[in-house]
Amino acid sequence: MNLAFLSSRSDLIGTAASTLCLIHCLATPFLFILPTAFAGHGEGFPLWWGVLDLVFLVISFFAVWWSGKNTSRAWIRASLWVCWAALTFIILNEKLEVFPLAEAAIYIPSLGLIGLHLYNRKYCQCADEIA
Repeated sequence: MNLAFLSSRSDLIGTAASTLCLIHCLATPFLFILPTAFAGHGEGFPLWWGVLDLVFLVISFFAVWWSGKNTSRAWIRASLWVCWAALTFIILNEKLEVFPLAEAAIYIPSLGLIGLHLYNRKYCQCADEIA
């Protein structure tokens, strides 16, 4: 798979990664209940479940970077980076437990990235437009 292929599909990759991240975040509370309900005691999650957050961040970073380079609108570029930075902050804060934040806070930047990637793909790919 070459870099040009990934670059031309960055909004699709970003949308997919953000959607999977959102599903991962939505599923986590329910999965915490399952081990307790079926085994009588929670044993926690496997290590790979917690690493998925970081995998989604890395994939999202490259999708935002490529989409930002190819968008025709400066506000989309800035908004993508703001959403990615907010998502990174929330995930790292969750892992390090620095500030108490509501679990639902992670949905805002995830939904923002999904919406921005979809908008960018549909409306902001004309090379002759002025940012």
